[in-house]
Amino acid sequence: MPQIYQRSISQQPIRAIALATLLTLGGCETFDGFIAGQKKPPQAESLAVEDRPVLEPIDSNTFTLTSESQSVIGEPQIVFAEAEDTFSDLARTYGLGYDELVAANPGVDPWLPGEGTAVLLPTQYILPAAPQRGVILNIATKRLFYYPAPADGELQQVLTYPIGIGRVGWETPLGETTVTAKAKDPSWWVPASVRREHAELGDPLPSVVPPGPDNPLGTRVLKLDMPGYLIHGTNQPYGVGMRVSHGCVRLYPENIEFLYTLVDVGEVVTIMNEPYQMGSVNGHAYFEAHAPLEDDAVSSDERLQTVLDSYQGADGLALNTHLREHALSIAATPNGVALSINQFDASEVMARARVVRNIVARDPNEPTLAEIREMMDEVDAEATVVQ
Repeated sequence: MPQIYQRSISQQPIRAIALATLLTLGGCETFDGFIAGQKKPPQAESLAVEDRPVLEPIDSNTFTLTSESQSVIGEPQIVFAEAEDTFSDLARTYGLGYDELVAANPGVDPWLPGEGTAVLLPTQYILPAAPQRGVILNIATKRLFYYPAPADGELQQVLTYPIGIGRVGWETPLGETTVTAKAKDPSWWVPASVRREHAELGDPLPSVVPPGPDNPLGTRVLKLDMPGYLIHGTNQPYGVGMRVSHGCVRLYPENIEFLYTLVDVGEVVTIMNEPYQMGSVNGHAYFEAHAPLEDDAVSSDERLQTVLDSYQGADGLALNTHLREHALSIAATPNGVALSINQFDASEVMARARVVRNIVARDPNEPTLAEIREMMDEVDAEATVVQ
């Protein structure tokens, strides 16, 4: 695994849900056409999850690349839920978005996972297939990747954060742009289209929302060279990692505040839509599949075939038939988890996941579970307005 610069892990006060899930994916034990001497990826000790040592969590936001060809960062983690945890809290505490946890833990109630439930944290990421510069937003995976320019003699770092993106009817645009301005504690000049929508819902908005706790832009804004589109914080962090915005990209408050200090005006921003990702670790192929956006103009089959056809391993060879079939099987039930297709079965990711300490913070002033659910219901209601 790459060396990780340990930065303080956010322990923002929010209660989060936990879910523990096993991927019910089948696979075969042998592969035709393998290169002589190729080995399977190393497996973690075969101890049951509950019998493994509990370690400190990794910094799931900041990584150092050890080579120019490195295409996978991080490692999967497992945390045991406590009685009051919710997915929203676990997601924010461990650098994830709400939808990422739901997808990685199918069948688990995000509100009542049960105390002691093992929750899979999908904190291993395949890097976007794009030039490693500036800010990259992959709206299909709902993640931001930032490549700060390294100083002479230093290794390249990459920062990654979950993002909220535009909902159906208010899609986040694709393409390459730049940051044209930055602002702290911004006022929100509400577009007329947004004011009309809120008025129809019986929730009229003023033409300008001043800085403060009611401002949906949060405390930091990066303005893009795309009229009307921003990267910003939020006063509703429970919507990060979901399709909830009017097209802008939103981050947790602590993430945008840190990113704001690094990103300068003129920084390149690439916005892409790639639900399928291929990478490699020590010569072994990894595949990550996310559910395609329902309003994607390109078919999921076309996107998938393009990714599989273009992949070449460290040996320069394309995927053989068995590896390709494994990737297709994963894509049929996408869970957003980076999976080894060299050794593909129900236990692959759970066997190598790092069991970590539950560091969800407790604060008597944080919202109650009922209040969090009400906020999430409001987010869901907004997301369905134009569908």
